[in-house]
Amino acid sequence: MTLRLSCAFATSPETPEHVALAERLGYHRAWFYDSPALLADVWATMALAATRTERIGLAAGMLVPRVRHPMVTATAAAQIAQLAPGRLALGIGTGFTGSVLLGKKPMRWRDVATYTNAVQTLLRGEDVEWDGSMTRMCHPRGFAARRPLEVPWVVAAEGPKGLEVARTYGNGVACALADPPPEFDWVVKLSFGTVLEDGEPPTSDRAFDAAGFGAAMAYHLYYEWQGADALDQLPGGAQWRDRVMRVDQRVRHFTAHEGHAVYVNDIERAVMPRESVAAFTLTGQVDELRQKLEEMAAAGVTEIAYQPAGPDIPRELTAFADMAKPVLQP
Repeated sequence: MTLRLSCAFATSPETPEHVALAERLGYHRAWFYDSPALLADVWATMALAATRTERIGLAAGMLVPRVRHPMVTATAAAQIAQLAPGRLALGIGTGFTGSVLLGKKPMRWRDVATYTNAVQTLLRGEDVEWDGSMTRMCHPRGFAARRPLEVPWVVAAEGPKGLEVARTYGNGVACALADPPPEFDWVVKLSFGTVLEDGEPPTSDRAFDAAGFGAAMAYHLYYEWQGADALDQLPGGAQWRDRVMRVDQRVRHFTAHEGHAVYVNDIERAVMPRESVAAFTLTGQVDELRQKLEEMAAAGVTEIAYQPAGPDIPRELTAFADMAKPVLQP
């Protein structure tokens, strides 16, 4: 099975130029995170990237239903589709930092399904009832892409409820932790890490700055999904919990998720062993990483979405693309 190489971005003002570089490097698609309390706006960033590129796919993922009316999402999608015809894809999920940094839990899957159906209905040019009122896209010609607008969707699903939503409303599925579900022809695997230089140890300062955030995310996930006591399973987890739990409960979520998907915060720098970088992320020498990509493809992954980070994102994009090229050949 052919594996496509895509990239993913914690959206920032520099992301449009990084997407332009990714296009030159041959990346298939660029995914844009949606976390309004932490990152630059997903739609504004995608629009800027659309004007700087010609070929690379542009995907919003994963959208957080809680933060936007379905009409706002449908209109934004139609705007991007008009700027970049044939290049738009949409991803959706229950929301992680997009929800928890608002002090809310991730959404229920039945509500995600209702929201997804509403946006898809609007993009088809049909009326939908939302919040007790009928609504439709009334945009005149030229003000948004013409309806019906067919856009491929992936659903970020790690369990049975999410997979059922993916079967009903998605063209594919995205996963970060779970094994690829076998029934989907389009499986996106979100990955973090860094390609080590020859002889560079995975505990180096450069590797920690580039990929440490990916290991640190384990603390955030355990804390939210399994509870504070589950942190005992992670190296330094008890110390992480003790420091976070000292913070006032009303604002604790800000501390618990500081730097999510962007950098290693001060608490994590103090308690997380550097060996966690290689243990929890795609960090290694070229041959090691190529083998891991081959294993992903054999397991059913069809698209890897690699998120570069750290002080030199162009270096990370270039090194990962060079590493992956032999694996991507049919």
